[in-house]
Amino acid sequence: MSTLTTRRPGFREALAFEWTKFASLRSTRWTTAAVGLVTVAGAVFVGLSGSLQSDDTVLGGSLTLSVVSLMIAGVVGALTICGEYASGTVTSTLAAVPRRGRVLAAKAVLLAALLAGLALVACTAAYLLGGAILEDGTYARGEPMPALLGIACLFAVVGVLGLAIGVLVRHAAGAVTAVIAVMLLPSLFGPLFGDAQRWIAGATPTAALEKLTQTSDASPEAVGSLGAWPSLALVTAYTVALLLLAARRLRRRDV
Repeated sequence: MSTLTTRRPGFREALAFEWTKFASLRSTRWTTAAVGLVTVAGAVFVGLSGSLQSDDTVLGGSLTLSVVSLMIAGVVGALTICGEYASGTVTSTLAAVPRRGRVLAAKAVLLAALLAGLALVACTAAYLLGGAILEDGTYARGEPMPALLGIACLFAVVGVLGLAIGVLVRHAAGAVTAVIAVMLLPSLFGPLFGDAQRWIAGATPTAALEKLTQTSDASPEAVGSLGAWPSLALVTAYTVALLLLAARRLRRRDV
């Protein structure tokens, strides 16, 4: 007599499931594509419009709209899970892969890899386009490496941040609002906190991005006195903490 055993899906299978779902949804495909398109379009617009400040760099000017792209990356992360809650397919997902932590890890790894790769290609293309348009030597070029690698990592982190917020909020509109609030509100309300403004505004993903792109807007008064890489590390740290909280909530509550 033989006994048939069914092996539970491992991480590789969970990752394959997530890729299939991600690639099959038109909303996530187009939103992800917008991350790259907006970044490149911004470089062309800034270069052709002549709107670059005299004290700015080609790198900073070319990546002007990368702030918008970074917000879209956070929205992509939120929609990755909120779309399943809205359609009810999250029940099927957790039935196929019962280990909920594995599901969340697969989503996070997929998002991080896709957004990091896309951001690296798009931001490099934007920098090269901006340099080609602004080839008269009027502006300093900036230091693209390793800044572009850091920017790619930041996009990955913000996508995972959006995912964690989506798990906690579960509703697309609320999660998207929360992502945008995290990106914008500290900078908007920072001046109300006096001398603490530089620390409040400096802890945001947008502040880390401005420092990495070496834009002239990244003054210590506006984005804090931390360097670009410590700011990226800070954003990564609280994103990991929020993802762990999301994993705990996902395990403990009913779908």
